Amino acid sequence: MVQTADIEELMVKLFSEIDGINNDWNSLFYCIHPGGRAILDKVEEKLGLNEEKLRATRHVLREYGNMGAPSVFLILDEMRKKSMEKGKATTGEGLEWGVLIGIGPGLTMETVVLRSVRIAAC
Repeated sequence: MVQTADIEELMVKLFSEIDGINNDWNSLFYCIHPGGRAILDKVEEKLGLNEEKLRATRHVLREYGNMGAPSVFLILDEMRKKSMEKGKATTGEGLEWGVLIGIGPGLTMETVVLRSVRIAAC
């Protein structure tokens, strides 16, 4: 587990073998456990994320609060729905690569690299 202060170092390690990312953290989609506004603000600041990158996470936090681990499924579903509504190419807000970040006690983090699926034309 890694502390939130080390998030950029963690991201570099996670995406070091994936071509095209090159530490451009705004080229990814994000599903972050909504542990609280201050935590999301700190992640956004440390990675230099554009405001819209955590839109789905902040929406779930606002609507449901911090429900623990299951909240990430609501965030992924929110991203999928908005991606379809806006005609995006993938369920990851039109992007291919993303990251799921779980935040636990002591602000420790665990991560999973995500790869989005294409939305089929109806």
